[in-house]
Amino acid sequence: MPAWFHEPESEHDPRVRPRLKFRTIWISDVHLGTRGCNAELLSDFLKSVECEKLYLVGDIIDGWRLKRGWYWPPAHNDVVRRILKMAKTGTHVIYVPGNHDEAFRDYAGLHFGDVALQHEAVHVTADGRTLLVVHGDVFDGIVLYARWLAFLGDRAYELLLKANVIFNRVRRRFGLPYWSLSAYLKKRVKNAVEYVCRFEEAVAHAAAERNVDGVVCGHIHSAEIRQFGDITYYNDGDWVESCTALVEHADGHMEIIDWADRRRKTSLAEEPVLAKTQ
Repeated sequence: MPAWFHEPESEHDPRVRPRLKFRTIWISDVHLGTRGCNAELLSDFLKSVECEKLYLVGDIIDGWRLKRGWYWPPAHNDVVRRILKMAKTGTHVIYVPGNHDEAFRDYAGLHFGDVALQHEAVHVTADGRTLLVVHGDVFDGIVLYARWLAFLGDRAYELLLKANVIFNRVRRRFGLPYWSLSAYLKKRVKNAVEYVCRFEEAVAHAAAERNVDGVVCGHIHSAEIRQFGDITYYNDGDWVESCTALVEHADGHMEIIDWADRRRKTSLAEEPVLAKTQ
């Protein structure tokens, strides 16, 4: 067993806040292997929570970027180690690969270090609702039917994220917290807003055809909880721009946690603040 596995848990340190306890957590679009990944914030989040089940809803590792050049700092190892440690100590971890980590789709049905790989999953909430869990790229016409255009858009998005890294490096020098320039700009571009709306509608429609009560996805880096008729649409966001996760409480209540916003508003000694309640 590697030495890092035996490192003491944070709750045994009296200086560290108690962990948040959830029934289920969903995270996606981490994009390990890219400079835009907020691995430190994600590690902080994972060390601050406990859950029975953890869903990794695709694009955890960015194979597209790693093929163009290797980038893997220690903070990215920390995220992988934390997930594997959670899996080894009782959390049921399910990995549903996305388009950026599509190589793992070839191993669906297998286990990797106590992590189950699946094409998709159906989650049953504590209050009896069934939720389809998919990454979401199969509902994206650009990725599905024009792969070359998707790669072109990915390059443009990469430039925007590089600008975001530089922007936040300057903010840190002035003692300011993380703030996503890329997310701010994306929410104010009309075409991007229209794309998000069409994507959400397509995913909800597919969920209705599957006779489930809701759907959880990622892919578009836009955390949201919306109702489409009888279908509840959940998007857990990302850890490149917004740094968000979707969580299920013990009673089945679902909520989005904006971890970057929480870290802006609280210190280690303060009570956790949860954001964007359904």
